[in-house]
Amino acid sequence: MTIPTSGTATRTLAVIPSPEVSSFQLGPLTIHLYALCILAGVIVAVYWSERRWAAMGGEKGTIMDLAVPAVLLGLVGGRLYHVISDYQYYFGPGEEPIRALFIWEGGLGIWGAVPLGVLGVWWFARRRGLSMAQLSFAIAPALPLAQAFGRWGNYFNQELFGRPTDLPWALEVTPHPSGAPRAGMVIGESTYHPTFLYESLWCLGLAVVLLWLGRRYPRQLAGGRLFAVYVMGYAVGRFWIEYLRVDPAHVIFGLRLNNWTSLLVLLGAIVYFVWAGRRLKPLLVKGPQVEREPDAPSPDTRGNKGSSPYADEEQRTGETSASGEEPGTERSDEP
Repeated sequence: MTIPTSGTATRTLAVIPSPEVSSFQLGPLTIHLYALCILAGVIVAVYWSERRWAAMGGEKGTIMDLAVPAVLLGLVGGRLYHVISDYQYYFGPGEEPIRALFIWEGGLGIWGAVPLGVLGVWWFARRRGLSMAQLSFAIAPALPLAQAFGRWGNYFNQELFGRPTDLPWALEVTPHPSGAPRAGMVIGESTYHPTFLYESLWCLGLAVVLLWLGRRYPRQLAGGRLFAVYVMGYAVGRFWIEYLRVDPAHVIFGLRLNNWTSLLVLLGAIVYFVWAGRRLKPLLVKGPQVEREPDAPSPDTRGNKGSSPYADEEQRTGETSASGEEPGTERSDEP
C-alpha cells in the first residue's frame, strides 16, 4: 500500500517504524536491547519449563540449575555458528577479528545454539541421573517461546530483514548513523519484509502446537519425540523465512546456506522421530492408558523414583518417559 510523493517516488502508507535506539546507558554500562530480548526469552523459557517439570513430578529447581550450562553453551554455540558461517565479516581483508567476540552487535546462529545447549542439558542430566527424554519433553514448548522473544533483538539492531516490500506491515529500515547502508539494503528502498516478526509469530504458534500435542499425545511423543517435533516445526518455518532474507549469505545451488541447514536438520529430526517411535512401540503396547492431564501433578510420580510398571523395558530402551507415568520423574537406575 503506497501513496505518491514528489516526483516518481512512493512511500508506504503504514509501516513498522524503525527503532530510535538500540541501546541505552545505565551509569558506566551500555545496555543493548538485543541482549535484553535474549535475556527475556531465557527467563520466560526457564520459568515455564520449571513449572512443566514440577507438574510432571520432577524436583523443583532442576530446570533453574541446568539452565546455567545450557544457556552458556548455547550462547557459545550460537556465536560459533555465526562466526564460522559468516567468517568474511571477521577474518576478511580489512576486518577486525576481535569483533567475533562482540556478541552484543548481533549474530547468534540457532543451528549452533541448540546443539551445544542440548549438550549442556545432557551433561547436567548425566550428573544428576535424570532422563534426557523427560527433560526434553518439559523443555520443548518453551524453546520456541524463547526464540519468539529473542527475534525482537534483530528489530532493535535493524538486521536480518527481508526483501523490499510496500505491504502495510512493512518494516522501515534506516542506514547506520554514519550514513552507510545496512547489510542487505537496496538503494532507493526503505521498507522491507519484517522477517524478525514472521519468525517471532511462527515460534509463538509452534509453542502453542507443541503444548497441545504434549497434552493430547504424551505417551506417543515421549522418548524425545516432542523435541523432534519442535526441531521439525522450526526448520520448516526457518526455511521459508530464510528464503525472504536479503542479507549477504553463502549461496549453494541457488539456496542460502541456512536453507540447506534447515533441510538437513529437518531430515535428521524426521529420522529420529521415526527411530524413536519404533523403540517406543513395544512400551506403548504394554503400558497402561493415561487418563489424566499430562501436565497435572501425580501423587504416584512425585517423589516416587523408578516406580514404572515396566521398568525393565525402559532400562533397555533408555526411554523412561514412555512409561505409564508422565514424563518428568528422575531415573533411579542411573548414578
